[in-house]
Amino acid sequence: MRVSIVEPDRMGESQLPDGRLLAWAEWGPPDGIPVLLCPGAATSRRMGFGAGVVAPLGVRLVSVDRPGLGASDPLPGRTLWDWAADTRALAEVRGLAGVGVVGYSQGAPFALACAADGPASAAAVVSGCDELAAPGFARSLLPEVRDMVTHAARDPAAAEADFAAFGNAETLWRLITGTSSEVDRAIYRQPAFERAFRRAMAEAFIQGPAGYGRDTLLSMTRWPFDPADITVPVDLWYGQQDTSPTHSPDLGATLAGRLRTARHHVVPDAGGALLWTHARQILRSLLELLQD
Repeated sequence: MRVSIVEPDRMGESQLPDGRLLAWAEWGPPDGIPVLLCPGAATSRRMGFGAGVVAPLGVRLVSVDRPGLGASDPLPGRTLWDWAADTRALAEVRGLAGVGVVGYSQGAPFALACAADGPASAAAVVSGCDELAAPGFARSLLPEVRDMVTHAARDPAAAEADFAAFGNAETLWRLITGTSSEVDRAIYRQPAFERAFRRAMAEAFIQGPAGYGRDTLLSMTRWPFDPADITVPVDLWYGQQDTSPTHSPDLGATLAGRLRTARHHVVPDAGGALLWTHARQILRSLLELLQD
């Protein structure tokens, strides 16, 4: 399957109440239904999805650089709650009402924070990183992932520094492609897609690796909210062919059980790249949730 990545229609930065700048990119009509994208690990706002789909559906897709990544100002020691507050402020500044939120891969806990205490009226988690530090996953994680979770719990500061030391665009590209299924590699190796993905990763690290290190620590430690307390509807999307060791050991089944408002979708022929291969289905379903 061929997928397309197109340049944003609009790009800019918005000032938050504390003076920091949060960088964003937009696709689709300015008066469309706002959908906020929390990108995956170490990818900048420029990596959107739904080319050829967003505008016909009337979606205003807004992708945002998290603090310390891309062009967004850093916020040392930030938490998932800080991200929820940042997106609430951004929604007010940018006039985003009735927001849907999409969290891809490592962006999933950030999207769920927006659903727990942010601007989200509905959310979609796509190939999402589950709460890997939750006790239920202790035996199902691969040893290298379990070691990262244990390290993050025992010494968060050292773990964050180690994650940052590991983080650079080339290393992560090799890791992503090396742990992906053939279904996903066929997407990632498409020349146009690879160029766009690598460019977005290079932009994410333009301030250095600290933002990635913090993101990874937050994804490897316990979430500050209980998914059971989320009241807005949430779609969970996983591809049966997804072999990433850090998404979800059970393709979202446990998370679906914890989220009382969840609709759980597992696509048999898809991998972790279904954000791009199944964008129409994901957005249509999210719009249904927003309209209910």
